[in-house]
Amino acid sequence: MSPTLAWGLVIGMAVTNIVIRLVPIAALSRLELPPVVHRWLSYVPVSVMAAIVATQVLRPGGQWMLRPDNPYLLASVPTALVFRFTRSFLGATAAGILSFLALRYLLGVA
Repeated sequence: MSPTLAWGLVIGMAVTNIVIRLVPIAALSRLELPPVVHRWLSYVPVSVMAAIVATQVLRPGGQWMLRPDNPYLLASVPTALVFRFTRSFLGATAAGILSFLALRYLLGVA
């Protein structure tokens, strides 16, 4: 593949991505949405984040790891608890990292 073609593809994908995201935002920003639609749309970011996190916790490296010695799954528990009680994203992130590292060390997972 030539450098010109590669750059053309990158620029084309960037423009397509911007257009796909910008058009709905521009169109919806001019409309007054009903409260039920507004409430429904408010759950989209949470749902997307949950799907990403669940995939990484249950299938690290693309392999199912539904075992009691899964450090990703075990570390998600204190992470969720810290966030639940403190509502601190930074605190939950720190708790998750520390829990994960401690669990990997204790479980002997490389």
